[in-house]
Amino acid sequence: MVRVTLATVLAFAVAAMAITPNNAGAKNVGNGQGKQFITGGCVADADCESTCCANASGVGVCSAVAAQFQNGKSGCKFVDPNAAATIAAAKAQVAKQGF
Repeated sequence: MVRVTLATVLAFAVAAMAITPNNAGAKNVGNGQGKQFITGGCVADADCESTCCANASGVGVCSAVAAQFQNGKSGCKFVDPNAAATIAAAKAQVAKQGF
């Protein structure tokens, strides 16, 4: 009989819950106006209302400062090295959504 420890189950659960930005706020990605909501995409802290663009495995996601290290995020002050491509993808998402 195989015994699965709680730590193993939690490790798989965390891996399955990878953080990805919410596309609903695509219009706020890269504008630097601080209007992006928590869970929305960002390329730098200036995009986020919370002033925290957290690094989620190489992708910026606005986060509460108190939650900047939760769910695999590695803290605020993320600056997207591929900002131009991220902004272009966000603009394409806005066109697709129509808002």
